[in-house]
Amino acid sequence: MKQAIAGVTPSQTAEATIMTVWPSISALGIGRWIGRMCMLGGSSPFALGKLMALLLIPVAINVFFHMLSPWGARRYRLTNRRVIVEKGLKPVEDRSVEFDRFDSIEVDVLPGQEWYPAGELIFKKGQVETFRLSGVPRPETFRQTCLKARQSYDAVKKLSGA
Repeated sequence: MKQAIAGVTPSQTAEATIMTVWPSISALGIGRWIGRMCMLGGSSPFALGKLMALLLIPVAINVFFHMLSPWGARRYRLTNRRVIVEKGLKPVEDRSVEFDRFDSIEVDVLPGQEWYPAGELIFKKGQVETFRLSGVPRPETFRQTCLKARQSYDAVKKLSGA
């Protein structure tokens, strides 16, 4: 297919991936607990959290590999039409939110997620939460990319008269 700009596909033509993000271990309760333990005592060189970080390495590695396993693998894919949660090593759609179902995205950093740095992305239509992504690494970057993709989608939709 010929494109005016390489890699840019109008949403009416086909669904194209813009960005894919794998959640950090902070998406799970055990991961957030590890993060809270690693933050004990603040940032001093002799903080208890630094010792906890060393002691919890085996637990964190197990959680990390669980998240890469065939039954635990998840990824968040942004396309030119929607945001999709995919599961499994061979991506299978689990759930999604179309751009028409949200008008804002908030970032909520749960206790323990700041260690990673990660956070929750909360998609809202007005004041109603319509979708949530957990443990998104560098959530503000993904939030901005989602909002820009949605803005482009709306602009193309208005131009085409849909």
